[in-house]
Amino acid sequence: MTDLTAPISDNAVDRGGRWLARAGLRPTKQRVALAALLVGDGRDRHVTAEGLYAAAQAEGEAVSLATVYNTLRAFCAAGLVQEVTVDGTRSYFDTRIDDHPHFYWEDTAELTDAPAEELEIARLPSTPAGAEVSRVDVVIRLRRR
Repeated sequence: MTDLTAPISDNAVDRGGRWLARAGLRPTKQRVALAALLVGDGRDRHVTAEGLYAAAQAEGEAVSLATVYNTLRAFCAAGLVQEVTVDGTRSYFDTRIDDHPHFYWEDTAELTDAPAEELEIARLPSTPAGAEVSRVDVVIRLRRR
């Protein structure tokens, strides 16, 4: 996960508010605070709900973990972040929303971007009747030697 420990500046709050506005989301105090943590410095990041909750708590923001989950789901529905599921119990939320592969570091539970230009998918299986591929998620699990 990219560092979320930098204090929330006025510039980060402004950037977070504009990010919400582009998606047509109402800028509640909690949404703006979470958006500022996610995109306030202009860097892409991969966060868990728990990591974002901890960062919000460290900033003195009055948000519950349930609110963080609900807000991240709203951000996903609005197309601001994408959820990357590593396994059935761990999801990350990625502020970079274009299609791209990820590395999952098993020893640190960190998700990072993998170089998309090096990924080559030669063929996908045929889809069932009445279905179409909406997205292909590639998560490459790594462990250090």
